[in-house]
Amino acid sequence: MSTASAPNDVSVHDRLAELDSSSPEYATAFVDQLLDAASRIQASDVHLQPTADGLDVRWRLDGVLQPVGVFPRGDAADVVSRMKVLAELLTYRTDVPQEGRIRDRRADVEIRVSTFPTLHGERAVVRLFAAQGEYLHLQDLGLPDDISTRLGELLAETSGAILITGPAGSGKTTTAYACLRELVQASEGGKSIVSLEDPIESAVDGVSQSRVNPTAGFDLAAGLRSLMRQDPEAIMVGEIRDRETAEAAFQASLTGHLLVTTFHAGSAAGAISRLSDMGIEPYLLRSGILGILSQRLVRRLCACREQTADDAAKLNLPVAQAWRAGGCDACIGSGYRGRTILAELLEANPSELGRAILSRSDAPQLEQLAIEAGMTSIWQRAKSAVEAGTTSPSEVRRVLGFAARS
Repeated sequence: MSTASAPNDVSVHDRLAELDSSSPEYATAFVDQLLDAASRIQASDVHLQPTADGLDVRWRLDGVLQPVGVFPRGDAADVVSRMKVLAELLTYRTDVPQEGRIRDRRADVEIRVSTFPTLHGERAVVRLFAAQGEYLHLQDLGLPDDISTRLGELLAETSGAILITGPAGSGKTTTAYACLRELVQASEGGKSIVSLEDPIESAVDGVSQSRVNPTAGFDLAAGLRSLMRQDPEAIMVGEIRDRETAEAAFQASLTGHLLVTTFHAGSAAGAISRLSDMGIEPYLLRSGILGILSQRLVRRLCACREQTADDAAKLNLPVAQAWRAGGCDACIGSGYRGRTILAELLEANPSELGRAILSRSDAPQLEQLAIEAGMTSIWQRAKSAVEAGTTSPSEVRRVLGFAARS
């Protein structure tokens, strides 16, 4: 899932600070310039946090939150209110969380707005999704060739579940949509493909997409059960969040439906353990799972990277060589430009692994059996990326943690 980071707009703070706060158009100009700059540098999120002293503005670049600046306290409410107007939210309600989207601002970027009441006023977080022309299909994600090929083969199956796992911000939804487009392309309109989402992140031609409405009793589990009467062949469920949804999803995967869904888990093997802890019967996991894709996004080293022979810089990673971040104008001194994907694909069909699932073995044992069956783990991918100079040991540790892995 490599991205080409555009150079940072180093003057955005100065340009926002130069705006006339006494002007009636201040909030409009502030929001327009901020969103334009965020879109231009491919920020994924913009945070507007009211504090006792002002409005603290930050944005997330390549997965890392970075400061834009702190602006006068008196203007904070106006800026957040302007964001709410654009997102068609209730400006007079400042005591409850709200969510909305900014429509038709630009054709190629989806913008979501979420507000939340805090001690010093309403906090707003704006999420800018990838342009519609990016990450459309599996080959655009930057997955390892062996995983991309095998995932495409699993999507050609007529039943079973494909789980896409990882923490928030790891690109799960992007991968799920790429799978949907792969299904549409492969079927050439010959399959009934449906989705249940909360919310719908992107429109996909050839897919009947529905947004759930829990307050009306239309949640993921209820929607999934009703969809079984809609003659679907492939189903995408936005996310498995509870036991009821998980049970309905796996029952669907065992009754002649291909299911694609996302799930929060630390690893592919960890997903099986989490589902088992939720109360999902081992036979459902053993028979229903086609594959579990676990993924992470790590920052890619800029061309100004520096090779290091210092063992301490390897941060206890068992690698033969390592590189560290440098710093130049192109990467705004961070040493990184864009991100790349680390992934592992676990298939539940090997006999030893299948028996371990049925016996409720723990995640480390499941992972070891999967590796013995041919799975290349995320940690192995990470070590290869470090040795190739794609990323640094510190970035791997930032994303994957400091648990000792070999």
